[in-house]
Amino acid sequence: MSIDKLSKPLVRFVASSVVFLSVFTGIFIKLADELREQDLYRFDYPIIQLVQSYIDPQLTGVMKFFTFIGSGKVIVVLLIISMFLMVRRKKNWEAVFLLTAASGGALFNLLLKWHFHRIRPSIHPLIKETGYSFPSGHSMEAIIFYGMLGYFLCLFFESKFLQRLSVMGATGIILLVGLSRIYLGVHYPSDVLAAYAAGGVWLIICLTGLKIIVEVRQQNIRPGGGYRKNNN
Repeated sequence: MSIDKLSKPLVRFVASSVVFLSVFTGIFIKLADELREQDLYRFDYPIIQLVQSYIDPQLTGVMKFFTFIGSGKVIVVLLIISMFLMVRRKKNWEAVFLLTAASGGALFNLLLKWHFHRIRPSIHPLIKETGYSFPSGHSMEAIIFYGMLGYFLCLFFESKFLQRLSVMGATGIILLVGLSRIYLGVHYPSDVLAAYAAGGVWLIICLTGLKIIVEVRQQNIRPGGGYRKNNN
């Protein structure tokens, strides 16, 4: 399919994706450079002190819950359930890209951790974690998985209210998972920010790939067909 045959919504989507990719990539490169130069501590410590100044037993329970739903075990279970429901609704490409996004994001995170070898913070940790710190695995998987899930729910729901609720819910979970990692003392704020940037890059790549494949299939099967009418 040539570029001139792409629909205007897809062209706008790809153009927006390029912009966001540039922003997220720039943020990650900036953080990585400052990490190498040992300049991130001036950014991290004031935020850690502020967040951990609110520590109390009830809030700790809430933060442990959000760190739990950002864990690999929970995301794997939700991934299996989501893929099962998608396949039942004949949303096969969505299921494939959700799996690709989650599994590829986990591998991407491990490669980044191995490359940067940043030791975890030692300021009042409330839980014990192992492995390297940069970027945060929970935060990166959260933005990829819950971000993609929120996007799919917006496509599947007809109601504007439910679409907005999906976006707000996904955004809230993503932010609270990241905040919980700082609160619990197992990640620096820059770990979380870098995870959002790196995860955002992978999320956009996956969503753009899905969008292009769906449009190609629509043009081959039913030219001019809408996304909602013929998704696979």
